Amino acid sequence: MQKIAVLVSGGGTNLQAILDAQDSGIIRDGRVALVLSSSPKAYALERARNHGIETAVVSRKEYPDPVDYGRKAIEILDAHEIDLVVLAGFLSILSKEVTDAYRDRIINVHPALIPSFCGDGYYGLRVHQAALDYGVKVTGATVHFVNEVTDGGKIILQKAVEVKDGDTPETLQRRVMEEAEWELLPKAVQMLCQQFEQGKNKEKGCLQ
Repeated sequence: MQKIAVLVSGGGTNLQAILDAQDSGIIRDGRVALVLSSSPKAYALERARNHGIETAVVSRKEYPDPVDYGRKAIEILDAHEIDLVVLAGFLSILSKEVTDAYRDRIINVHPALIPSFCGDGYYGLRVHQAALDYGVKVTGATVHFVNEVTDGGKIILQKAVEVKDGDTPETLQRRVMEEAEWELLPKAVQMLCQQFEQGKNKEKGCLQ
């Protein structure tokens, strides 16, 4: 069973989607072992506690330097023997030290079809506002690996969502979450946990 850490900054709706998928059996080969927040006020921490999941806070105020922040995060992740790191509404940029330490083991969900409306400055409602300003008829969500380039890692899964007449950034955000993010993220988590579990079993077989 793979140990998952979910990194959050706010309400934790994507975390809830992962927990629901875990409870329903969609995620079978992994379990959320830790929820780490960049804010002590994040409601996502309450969601974690309601599920009996251990929590940790690494505040940007306490660790303003990205390198120091990353080292503290690695220290906590390593202490929990984390296999997969999931960014779910995590608004802090991870240092290269973190992405190197967990190479191909950190994933993020971005509320657009990468390479559209992504990179530095594109987060939250800004992504959906940009899509509306550009006039696209289709947007969506992307789950991708995280590396040192913002939204620059290899794409894992994508799903398109229709942009409707009269959409606001808020209504579009909600539709993208409901129709794409909450479906794709648990699916990607299970897919990777299954791969990691199979790899671990193969290693055990070789050692026997």
